Amino acid sequence: MVRMVEGRVTRGTTGVNRLRRMDRFVAAHPAWRQAAVPHAVDLGYGASWWTARELLFRLRTVRPDARVTGIEIDPARVRHARAQANAARDAGESGLDGLEFRVGGFEVPLPGGARPAVIRAANVLRQYDEGEVAGAWERMLARLAPGGLLVEGTSNEVGRVASWVSLRPEVGPESFTIALHLDALGGGGDVTGRGGVATGEVMPSVVAERLPKALIHRNVPGEGVHELLRALDAQWVRAAPLSTFSARQRWIATVRGLRDAGWPVRDGVTRWRLGELTVDWAAVAPR
Repeated sequence: MVRMVEGRVTRGTTGVNRLRRMDRFVAAHPAWRQAAVPHAVDLGYGASWWTARELLFRLRTVRPDARVTGIEIDPARVRHARAQANAARDAGESGLDGLEFRVGGFEVPLPGGARPAVIRAANVLRQYDEGEVAGAWERMLARLAPGGLLVEGTSNEVGRVASWVSLRPEVGPESFTIALHLDALGGGGDVTGRGGVATGEVMPSVVAERLPKALIHRNVPGEGVHELLRALDAQWVRAAPLSTFSARQRWIATVRGLRDAGWPVRDGVTRWRLGELTVDWAAVAPR
C-alpha cells in the first residue's frame, strides 16, 4: 500500500538562524520541557538542513535527550539533507545522533506511528490558501502526543521579524506571538533583511507582512489583529522616551502598556525582553 503524502511542495527558502525566535519559544514552552518523549518535528524545513539542525541543538539546551525529525514533501530535499548530515558526521561534528530526515507532509509520518511532543511548521502554510489552514492545523494536531504543541507561523528571510500561532491538541489555537529584533526598530537598523539602513522609525506593525496565513488577510479594520497592531504601534510611540535607555526597555514598556489597556497579554518581562509579545488567540481570531 502506497502512503499518500499530504501537502504541496513549497519554495523551500531557508537560511541559517532564520527560525531562532521560534526555536527559543519552543525550548521554553512547558509542552517541550515536560514532554515524556522529547521528540520534535521540523515540518517543511526547506531546501537545506539548517533549521532542523539548529532546532535540535537549541532544544537540547533544556532537554539533552532531544530528537528532531525533519520532514519534507520533496524527496530530493530529503536526500540532500541526509547527505548534509552525513557529511557533517564524517567531518567529526558531534551531537547529530538525534537528527533524521523523512519524506512526508501534514500526515507527519514517523516510525511506528510515534507522536511527537512538538511540531513546528514555519513558512509552510504561507504558500497555501487561507481556506486550507484549518484542515492543515487539524491534521497536524491529530499527530501530536497528548499535551503537545504545534507552532505554525512565518518569519522573514533573516529571522528578524516573525509571528506564529501556538496550538494544542486539546484546545486548538491557544495564543498568537509576535517576535521582533528590537535593535532594528526605531530607525538605524535593517529589521526586514532587505539591506540598507532605515531612515525613519520602524514600527512594530512591520510584522504585518509576516503574519501567519490565518491572519495575514485579516489585517483590516474590524479584525482583532488589525486592532492589536494599531494598539501596539500606539504604545510603542508612547514609550519613545525610554529609547534613551534601550530598545528593550522601550519594548517592555510597550507590552506592559498593552496589558494595562486590557489586552490579554501572556508571560512576563522574561519573555518580553526578548522582543516577544504573546496574546490569547481569542483576541486576534478571525471574526
